[in-house]
Amino acid sequence: MTLTELQMKDIILMENGKKVGNVSDLEINEQNGHIAAIVVTLRGKTMGLFGKEEELVVPWHQIITIGTDVILIKSPEAVPAAEEEGK
Repeated sequence: MTLTELQMKDIILMENGKKVGNVSDLEINEQNGHIAAIVVTLRGKTMGLFGKEEELVVPWHQIITIGTDVILIKSPEAVPAAEEEGK
């Protein structure tokens, strides 16, 4: 799957079905070359300082599934603290 294909998918919170935004970029782990996180441009936000949109970094372990049209993620408060500490 390419970055362009990921950018076409909506990011949806699993807990409430709310659309968060769309993928704008990826963070790559330099040691192993794996995707560490997706960077999401937040939906419905007004342009921030200097016209830059707000972004959210979603760690890879928060992604539940990648479907044909959407990417389901856990909301940040749904991620257990033990998972965060293990990363």
